[in-house]
Parts: sequence; structure tokens; C-alpha cells
Amino acid sequence: MEWFITMLGLPEAVGLVDVTVLAVASFFASMLSAAAGIGGGVALLAVMAQILPGLAIVPVHGAVQWGSIAGRVVLLRAHVNWQLVLYFLVGSVVGAFIGGQVVVSLPVAYIQLILGVFILYSTWGPKPKLERANEKVLLVCGLLSTILTMFVGATGPFVSVVLKRMNLGKFIQVATMSSCLVFQHSAKVVVFALLGFSFAPYVPLIVLLVAVGFVGTVIGRQLLDRISEALFTKILSVVLTLLAVRLLWFAGNQLLVG
Repeated sequence: MEWFITMLGLPEAVGLVDVTVLAVASFFASMLSAAAGIGGGVALLAVMAQILPGLAIVPVHGAVQWGSIAGRVVLLRAHVNWQLVLYFLVGSVVGAFIGGQVVVSLPVAYIQLILGVFILYSTWGPKPKLERANEKVLLVCGLLSTILTMFVGATGPFVSVVLKRMNLGKFIQVATMSSCLVFQHSAKVVVFALLGFSFAPYVPLIVLLVAVGFVGTVIGRQLLDRISEALFTKILSVVLTLLAVRLLWFAGNQLLVG
């Protein structure tokens, strides 16, 4: 099956088994996002961190997330609060350039360490609480979360907390958050490209993962309805924890050896 990898034009470091694992991960991550609104990005990030080269994890994840979330925005475009999205976008553009200047200089071991800690915190740590939020808070959120996403890839839970405090209603909440994340990932992809990361070798993989993720989004709720939410959450938390511990183990070994 090596001809399939050659046909896709993927880097030599990514084999057929890796492509299969990533495709399955994209499918289930999209299922999770379709059912719960958030969480899929972190799950996909955790799997990508086990397979892709260190410096490719965040930019490739950002491109896949952009493609996956864009479809949701198109479907819910009538519910988007574009004024809030504009404030978030301004912060995101600034944050992407600030974060991009730092992340490209980090050794792979430090990126793995940051990812491992972030995944563990997102899974088990307390979520920030806000008494209230407004447009200015959202601008700051765009700035800080985009700086953070340049390192850890998935900051949907952080953005969700801010928008939730605005009491927008379910449809506006989901549509506006999705739009914010689309622009955030767009800014991130552009900055990584300007800083020299070559997306070309990963374009076939990105297209494949977006397509598979779309299928997961469409049928996600039907399949997830058969599993209790409590059981699904426990299983996901255990899997994410194991993946994060594996990342921390690799990072620790590299740092100690270095």
C-alpha cells in the first residue's frame, strides 16, 4: 500500500498506518464536536501530537480545524453575531503574529511538553469563570487565546467560556464561536505560512482529514445517542490522559538526554 502514500504525496515520516489513525481520529473528533460543540479539537490534537513531526503539529491541526469548522459556520451563518466576531478577529490577528514569533524557535521537546500539560488541564483542570463579558473582553480573549493556540492548537474551551457569559442563546453561541475559531485558525495558518512553514506536503492529508471529519459531523449525533454522555466523557478523558502522559514522557526523555 506504499503506492497510496506516494500518490498522496505525504512526507516520508507519515505512513499508511499513521494516515489511517489520523483519519479515524478526525472522524471521531468531529463526532464529538457535533454532539458537544467543543472537545473534538483537543482530541484530534492529542492524536496528531503522537504522529506528526513536532513543528508540523500545530499548523496542520489549525488547517484541518479551519476546514472542519468552516462547514458549521456556513450552515449557521444566519445566527452569527458578526460584531462580536470582528472584535475577536482583531485580537486574533495581533495574537497570531505575537505567538508565531515565539513558537517557531521552540525545540520539539518543549512543544510536546506544552501540549501534554494543556491536554491534561483541558481534561481535568478547573475552567475559568467570568462574572460578565463584553466586546472588549472578547477582543482580549481573541488576543490571548490566539497566542495560546500557536502553541497548543486547540483553545475552543477557553473561547466558549467567554461567549457563554454573554447569554447569547444556543444557536448564536455555537454560530458565533465557530466563526471566531474559523478566523482564529485562518490567522494562525497565514502566520505559519509567512514564517516559513510549508503546508504543501500536508495538503493531501489535510483534505482527507477534513472530508472524513465532515462525515463524522453528519452522522455524529446519531451514533453518539447510543452511548450515555457520562460513559462517553469518562472514556474520552482516559484516552486524552494516556495520550498526554505519553507526550510528557517523550518530552521528559528528550530534555533529560539533551
